[in-house]
Amino acid sequence: MLDCETLQQDERKFVALTGITPPEFQRLLPAFTRAYARASPSHETLAGKPRQRRPGGGRKAVLLRPGDKLLFILVYQKAYPLQELLGSLFDLSQSRVNRWVHRLLPVLVRALGRLGVLPERNPRRFSRHERRRGEPPELIIDGTERRRQRPKSPERQALHYSGKKRAHSDKNVVIVNAHGKRVGYLSGTHAGKAHDKRVAEGEAIRYPRGATLLKDSGFQGYEPRVRQTCQPKKTRPAKLT
Repeated sequence: MLDCETLQQDERKFVALTGITPPEFQRLLPAFTRAYARASPSHETLAGKPRQRRPGGGRKAVLLRPGDKLLFILVYQKAYPLQELLGSLFDLSQSRVNRWVHRLLPVLVRALGRLGVLPERNPRRFSRHERRRGEPPELIIDGTERRRQRPKSPERQALHYSGKKRAHSDKNVVIVNAHGKRVGYLSGTHAGKAHDKRVAEGEAIRYPRGATLLKDSGFQGYEPRVRQTCQPKKTRPAKLT
């Protein structure tokens, strides 16, 4: 079973499994612990029913400490493994993994919200969201894709097939602050076939005044109301003589 304290001693491995560093994990843990305590009071069972025995009685839980619970849900979010594999890592059955995932995901979201690190999801509020951060408005926009299960219908297969990834996928557009490396905006989810530029235009994002927007060729022709957009020029390969 993955051990939270032991794993934190290897920062490279910890980041690879969770997506955050051990110091970031320690800053998140108190907020996560409080959010879990509110979601699961000590006088209730995991099913939300009144306890018939004192806390700690009965079969000992595998994910007993708050750090173990947080590690579990971060590994799920970062690696997105099959539930059978995740169960092998944490000594849980597939059914218990499924229950823990559905229980801990809302807790993680509430904890991240309390810390103010969740990206803005409303495109009209993005400008105000960034102004509150007080960071220089140098932004990077990009499209991200993640694989998904192959749809059953041929129509949905064609819609979600990404030629770039050569797989069926879902797509989101993200905007990152170039200085703090912070994801400030996360778009809605679109089919993998959707073009980055079309997704961004459909979102109608409101940018901060004076912002500089860095983009790649997937956003060719996307010119929102910002101070400047920057896109690298493609270099042509040298001709053989």
